[in-house]
Amino acid sequence: MEKIIFATKNKGKIKEINAILADMPVEVISMEDAGITVDVVEDGTTFEENALKKAVQIMEISGKMTLADDSGLEIDAMDKAPGVYSARFMGEDTPYPQKFEAIFEKLQNVADADRTARFVSCIAAAFPDGRTLVTQDTVEGMIGREVKGENGFGYDPIFYVTEKQKYMAELSPEEKNAISHRGKALQKMKLLLQKEF
Repeated sequence: MEKIIFATKNKGKIKEINAILADMPVEVISMEDAGITVDVVEDGTTFEENALKKAVQIMEISGKMTLADDSGLEIDAMDKAPGVYSARFMGEDTPYPQKFEAIFEKLQNVADADRTARFVSCIAAAFPDGRTLVTQDTVEGMIGREVKGENGFGYDPIFYVTEKQKYMAELSPEEKNAISHRGKALQKMKLLLQKEF
């Protein structure tokens, strides 16, 4: 079974990805599992630039095929912020409940119809022979007016998925993988990877 590194330290993401790639002859491991402690500086201006940079750098260190993602939340009423800065919005160490409060405050006078938002995910694969692949997808919704749900991570508890009439953090892992931005971008990547393995 081929080991693929996913350029993340986030255990939740590794679980999500292994579930989606479960029927492939690969095992996805984190940078930590691979003994890689480097922090890749995400200084790209697009999700694609950041995902590619992470995948290529970690592939060069490990010599193994590497996957990376960059994802974030775009809020239309905030000029698509926090966007590529989602994880670093208000500072990387700021707890998410504090970030939620700041977003609610910025949107307090915004009507429900104008609270549209989306999660964007870009997945990049870097191969030792220098090739790269990129896929991207989104899930549309809106910013709710409360924090709801125990599942998921990041901005999931304030993101209302209109088609499910539930907050992202209220969805089961299976429901989330089927509709999430990362789930859909990974499914696209999986189709490309099936030609490799």
